[in-house]
Amino acid sequence: MRNREETYGLIVETAYKMFAENGFDKTSLAMIAKEVGISKPAIYYYFDSKEKLIDFLFDEICKEIMDQYAFTVEDLTVNNFEQYLLTIGFQMIEEQEKDVHFNKIFNEYILLATRKERYMKQLNKIQKGYFESFSMLMNHGVTIGAINQENVESKSNMLAMVIDNIGNFILTGLELDYKGIWKEAVKSVLLSVRND
Repeated sequence: MRNREETYGLIVETAYKMFAENGFDKTSLAMIAKEVGISKPAIYYYFDSKEKLIDFLFDEICKEIMDQYAFTVEDLTVNNFEQYLLTIGFQMIEEQEKDVHFNKIFNEYILLATRKERYMKQLNKIQKGYFESFSMLMNHGVTIGAINQENVESKSNMLAMVIDNIGNFILTGLELDYKGIWKEAVKSVLLSVRND
């Protein structure tokens, strides 16, 4: 028999998958409870409404995304900067390919954000943080001489947008060389230094 903590984790995991596959509107707490193997009234012990469960998952996903772009620059040098950029993208691509539900549920939240300001504010905060993190990273690259100063903000925005859009294409199931695309994007921002 599962304890409360295990049941709670199973509810969250099951809701994540079912919301991703069926959407928020077509998934009920009763469906989640049935899949978990508990009664509908029992699920209310953990989440007293579907909206609370949706909110909880949203907050957890936002934390996970923000952790992804917590870049560290202290140990970066001209010699390892390119590899660091490549590794960031490769890790994000691998995570996206491994978790087939992430983009689906995230798109549900984007749709929800068009109707609910709380979600829109948080999504804007995430996007802004994403661009700021890439900007900080690329400006550090300028400081250490790994990147040319010219158009550094555009270069950082381009990398942020490329990796974000790769995630969207992975969602469609289109099989492309995503790591190769990321590698070319990274090379394009470093090329101007090599040509100087």
